[in-house]
Amino acid sequence: MAQTQLQRQIFPRSTGKNLENAGLGSPPKLLIIGAGARGNAYARAVSESTNGSIQAVAEPVRYKRETLGQKYIWGLSQPSEGQSFGDWKEYVQYEQERRRRKEGGIVVPPGVDAVFVCTLDETHAEIIVGLSTLGLHLMSEKPLATTLDDCLKIYRSLQPAQGETPNRIFSIGHVLRYSPHNILLRKLLLEDDVIGDVISIEHTEPVGWWHFSHSYVRGNWRRESTTAPSLLTKSCHDIDFLLWLLCSSPPGSNGVPHLPSQVTSSGSLIHFKRSRKPALAGGATNCLSCPAEQSCIYSAKKIYEEAHLAKGHTGWPVDIVDPEIEDYMMTNGKSSAINRLRERLAHDYDEITSQEEIERRPWFGRCVYESDNDVCDDQTVTMTWEDDPLTNRENNSPAGPFKGRGAKTATFHMIAFTEKQCERRGRIYGSKGEIEYDGKTIRVYDFASKQTQTHHPRQPGGGHGGGDNGLAQQYVKAINAVKNQNQEVDEAQQMHIGCNLEEIIRSHAMVFAAEEARKEKKVLNWTEWWTANVETTTRCEAKK
Repeated sequence: MAQTQLQRQIFPRSTGKNLENAGLGSPPKLLIIGAGARGNAYARAVSESTNGSIQAVAEPVRYKRETLGQKYIWGLSQPSEGQSFGDWKEYVQYEQERRRRKEGGIVVPPGVDAVFVCTLDETHAEIIVGLSTLGLHLMSEKPLATTLDDCLKIYRSLQPAQGETPNRIFSIGHVLRYSPHNILLRKLLLEDDVIGDVISIEHTEPVGWWHFSHSYVRGNWRRESTTAPSLLTKSCHDIDFLLWLLCSSPPGSNGVPHLPSQVTSSGSLIHFKRSRKPALAGGATNCLSCPAEQSCIYSAKKIYEEAHLAKGHTGWPVDIVDPEIEDYMMTNGKSSAINRLRERLAHDYDEITSQEEIERRPWFGRCVYESDNDVCDDQTVTMTWEDDPLTNRENNSPAGPFKGRGAKTATFHMIAFTEKQCERRGRIYGSKGEIEYDGKTIRVYDFASKQTQTHHPRQPGGGHGGGDNGLAQQYVKAINAVKNQNQEVDEAQQMHIGCNLEEIIRSHAMVFAAEEARKEKKVLNWTEWWTANVETTTRCEAKK
């Protein structure tokens, strides 16, 4: 019943605070850790789509911290006590002291109820484990962590003591679950049964040709050794999306997941490497001094200056190159801003630059064929399910033991070289029909009637087809339910978030299994891999 309610959620058309969860006691107060693009996206989503309020920000870069704070917290005033922190550790120290003072009878500012963790992927584990003792509700941007060990460390830190029930909501930035398009898609597939039993799914994430060069060749996510594989950093929520459709129990069922039987993967870094460098470029390593710059589609000057800043666009991706570019242009004019951008793009490294310096930062003017990137720019993952009917004792569905549990296959393709940018598309083949989807429309073809019905889900705006706002809404609703309606945490978790921590671990584990299969060129038995790498590890750590 709870999952059915989540799937049928239609997000409000209005923005602002006049929402269905407004006025329910004290509005949730939230802390943003990490004031980059994702931190600002969730701050905006909370402010526009919920009755929650952003109460504090923790961010080491002063400009980013003050920009988010002025926009969502303290306005043109100065930050008050408990609103601005240099990093998450400073916040934890403050909160511990605030609680001690409160226990001592001293009047203190109210604390926050919940946190958004929106820092670099490799920092999530330390932060979440560090926050776990405070008992706050937590939402982590995806991925949960960059290694399976860190994912399991987070899992253990958030588990209630033996005999106790969960005491906090936990959510993950798997925003594809929360867009109106995908909620309708799952309803059509699992509740309305419009194409019968699922036989196969083909799902593609088109990253976008220059977007990939920005983030995964020149940017923070270019190296496995410093971050993680691109399947994790870019596409872990696509793997989660497929498991949500095919593995998580459908509405009205008994909750037993249909687990995959096998997983395999193939892919590599195909294009962005020195062997593909145009001969005209010669020994150039930076676009601003390259003789092939005018003919190269990956020219940093073309991407950041000509396609964006010269047209007055100071947001993403230009503000990633220079976070202060918007204020600088407003103060000094476009021409000066372009010169400033070119100075940033001219930054380069050579043979005497330390490896530590090269790895610690992005190089947005670097030649895409001379970068130190090593993550895949083209990869496929294939997951296979076998017939797994429920026993008579397990089955409570009138549709029978095979409902949602028949043999099926899911193929995921992450590809850099596309016109579309992160606009997922796919086909679902069923026993009674076929579905085609693209993030905007859902086309259903029925074999019996030979008729096609096209659905146009509402496009509410915001990131990921409304998924950013949708996730923020459900997170704040869950907090409201626990804080103001005395709902049990596990009930609010399932009703509003729609998944638990084990499902979050499962989808991340599938990524790590796929990467192992890709690197070792093999097909993995999922049950055996899960037992060896997750269950056994968790049991061993619990005994320590």
